[in-house]
Amino acid sequence: MDAFFRTQRLTVGYNGIPLIKDIDIQLDKGQILSLIGPNGSGKSTILKSITNYLKSICGTVYIDNRCLDDMNNRDLSYEVSVVLTEKLKTELMTCEDVVATGRYPYTGMLGILSPTDHVKVRDAMELVNVWELRDRDFTEISDGQRQRILLARAICQEPRIIVLDEPTSFLDVRYQLELLNILRTMAKERDITVIMSLHELDLAQKVSDLVMCVKGEFVTRFGSPKEIFKKEIISELYELSNGSYNPLFGSFEMQRPCGAAKVFVIAGGGTGIYEYRALQKKQIPFVTGILHDNDIDYQVAQDLASEVFCEESFTKIRQEIYDRALKRLSSCDTVIHCLNRYGEINEKNRQLYQEALSLGLRVIPSADIM
Repeated sequence: MDAFFRTQRLTVGYNGIPLIKDIDIQLDKGQILSLIGPNGSGKSTILKSITNYLKSICGTVYIDNRCLDDMNNRDLSYEVSVVLTEKLKTELMTCEDVVATGRYPYTGMLGILSPTDHVKVRDAMELVNVWELRDRDFTEISDGQRQRILLARAICQEPRIIVLDEPTSFLDVRYQLELLNILRTMAKERDITVIMSLHELDLAQKVSDLVMCVKGEFVTRFGSPKEIFKKEIISELYELSNGSYNPLFGSFEMQRPCGAAKVFVIAGGGTGIYEYRALQKKQIPFVTGILHDNDIDYQVAQDLASEVFCEESFTKIRQEIYDRALKRLSSCDTVIHCLNRYGEINEKNRQLYQEALSLGLRVIPSADIM
């Protein structure tokens, strides 16, 4: 059975010059696809091409086994709603007027809205929390408010596919989460397929069913978030050379400090992350331990510490690992002590702390680092 939305060897570009070749997408109803990649990689070009805003160079786009080239503009408006980054040109239009244009495929030649159309406009505006803007001039509201107005217009069009280019741009965190929750709900409850570009990788990781990596002349990866959001894949996609990607948090860490580490951080259970980042900001190299490899501190320490002393998860710290950590600690002049309790499996960290005191090292509690 063919996918609801699919492309076949699609090539996109400008003025007959290919930019990205052989794009093959397959999506079922209600799935969310996010396009990720560096600025200028062609994400917007792909979105414009699959919605006929830009003529593709070759290849085919199918919606429910119907070729996009066989649809006129009215047919396409029943299937696809588009929210692009280009500024909408309006004159003397209120926000409600802009949203109402989403109902035009369903009105007659005169474009007169029925009572039912007006209800759908209001419902869409209330869904994205912009009903209070209904009488405001569209040109006089903020970029973030415009983004939500355009989403309301797309929703009240009642399409089977929504295509969005960087929909979270200009939105604060509250509205980013709200927007993506709305898209996720519509995908699940109304079987609406969503295709969008996102810069926020943490959000793409959480909201997407499928992810497409765009870079160079080809789509480099296409798969589930679990397959895509890996350290090596994201690092290659964005050519990271002065930082690193952490797939557990879906975020980036700054470049680890260079130089000989003279600071030892005794941490664990999430107590060390703030200290690691504070040391990085000050460009102070450090070593840390003894962490278990399932510890949340370990995930960040790998990216920021010069050296990490580690034990297997759910295992008592072995003597040989403790001995190596103690030897390294002895070569430091400062110890940052983050722990205020110890369990059976990390008792060796208490011993490290006591040895630091007996060696006369400068020992400071974590709260004093800044």
